[in-house]
Amino acid sequence: MLDLETLGTLPTCTILTLGAVKFDPYTLRDPGPGLYLRIDADEQIARGRDVQEDTLQWWMNQAEDVREEALGLDGRVPVETMYRELNRFLVGVKNIWAQGPVFDIAILENIYRQYGWPVPWQYWQICDSRTLFAVHGDPRVKGKVGLHNALEDCVSQAQAVQQVYKRAGIQKPA
Repeated sequence: MLDLETLGTLPTCTILTLGAVKFDPYTLRDPGPGLYLRIDADEQIARGRDVQEDTLQWWMNQAEDVREEALGLDGRVPVETMYRELNRFLVGVKNIWAQGPVFDIAILENIYRQYGWPVPWQYWQICDSRTLFAVHGDPRVKGKVGLHNALEDCVSQAQAVQQVYKRAGIQKPA
């Protein structure tokens, strides 16, 4: 499961944080150790990535700890570090889940192309939890703490996929 926090909703927007967890949708086992990176926004902006004013204003209206985690300057890594770390993390992964691939996946693919890097997955590997939840119901608790933290969102989304698979009786193909 991948999740981004960003400064916009366009494929060209600036990425603030990236979270990823490995999980087995066919079991209720906790997702494995995750990857969490805070990306250098200034580098991206200097390369022409977008900051949408309405999204920036939305971040300014969030709780102070949420805003600081998303926008604070400490611990930021270059975009190339994000690319390399995510590529390493994805080794051996069969499917890549996102809460709507037209957001997270589209943004990552756009920045990879902008920087001249190959996309480390095939289009057929992408799975969409938003569609799964629309069809089978979303078991996540509304109003939960930790929202808008890319890693915590990944864990929540992965566990929700597992719950839907179990409830719907979806089994691993033989």
